[in-house]
Amino acid sequence: MKKTAASLSLLGSLLVNPVLADTSIPKLDHVFVIMMENHAYGQIIGNPNAPFINQLASSANLANKYFAIGHPSLTNYLEVVGGSNFGVQSDHYPDWHSTSCVANIVSGQTNFDNPAPANANVCPIPAVIGADAATNATDTINETQSGTINNIDGVLSIPASHKIVGKTIADQLVAAGLSWKTYQESIPLTGVDGVNVSDGTYSNLTDFSSLSQEDPEVTSAGLVYLYAVKHNPFAYFKSVQEGTNPALSLKKVAPFDGGNGLYADLSTGHVPAFSFIAPNQCNDQHGRGNAGPFCNYDPSSTGTQVGLNPALIQQGDNTVAKIVTAIKKSPAWDDGHNAIVVMWDENDYSDAPNINQVAVIVDTNYGNHGVTSSKYYNHFSLLKTLDVGFGLPCLNHACDANVDVMTDLFGKSSHHKDGHSDYDSH
Repeated sequence: MKKTAASLSLLGSLLVNPVLADTSIPKLDHVFVIMMENHAYGQIIGNPNAPFINQLASSANLANKYFAIGHPSLTNYLEVVGGSNFGVQSDHYPDWHSTSCVANIVSGQTNFDNPAPANANVCPIPAVIGADAATNATDTINETQSGTINNIDGVLSIPASHKIVGKTIADQLVAAGLSWKTYQESIPLTGVDGVNVSDGTYSNLTDFSSLSQEDPEVTSAGLVYLYAVKHNPFAYFKSVQEGTNPALSLKKVAPFDGGNGLYADLSTGHVPAFSFIAPNQCNDQHGRGNAGPFCNYDPSSTGTQVGLNPALIQQGDNTVAKIVTAIKKSPAWDDGHNAIVVMWDENDYSDAPNINQVAVIVDTNYGNHGVTSSKYYNHFSLLKTLDVGFGLPCLNHACDANVDVMTDLFGKSSHHKDGHSDYDSH
């Protein structure tokens, strides 16, 4: 009982951290984060099969020293929206609605990809104070145990913290009276509760036995994993799974199409303050092995543009173009101070000396454009920047002393009489 009381007291103290203040960033009204997949900075920037993305990188603002934290995907998604891995260094599915498992943030045990725990599913993350997992300089728990894949820059490591709050920016926004939504392409029309993978119609919840009676070839083996829950980090949190508060629930997971979807919301201008947008795994450049040649995985992972599937890169480029164009045509784009962030979750797992550097493009309807930033940033920097823009306290590792706000990419115009900007670097 004393431990619980102490934890609640600490939770309360962390939630009343002073609001971050940075006058070089205006109050943000709408932010659209578009998350792409599994390609390093040098595989995207300068790639002729991604003309729209590269044009946007040139005309908007580009971070050319931005690092993902670790591997695999889910870990990075959690770090972008929650400032921590919460003890999860795997892509495992949620242990949906479980009341008997012990969350990693509570047990202090890490949920690994390799070796996987006996019960690999991720226990719902509760809103308590606990521990996360350390990020070592090299990865030994994802694709390989050889330690030849670099996290971050291959040098920096992040020790585990024992002051991690089991919350995301969604919790922060709701507490501040602001709105959020995650748009996930190819989710079933019936909703996402209990859904780990889906092609938009069928999912892991589909009873294929009834269908295979008509056609024996119709089985779960043919399911193309377009939607993947590992790209929907909010679904891993206990409060969102329970849905006691409709403002913080699976009701905030919306499709791309349909009446409450991304494109419908953009057309009306009725969008939330924070939109987390995840294209499906054929459109986010991830690739699938059973979805045809245009969606095939990259043939090889070298950390360069050699060995990539050009069709997969081009398909992702077209997807970014469609989303960004729809955002800029939306009435919401001219309503206040707004930003679009196009980013990649991690690199391609290629062996050292390749580092976990990814491209991040920031486009705003205010301030400077054409900025190339060579400042060191990572996923925690983006979260800290969003917290500043929305007037929220910093969260988890976004509070670390060595994590900077991305002022040169999100900042106000700062032009002098000579016509130069404080942030000009071209």
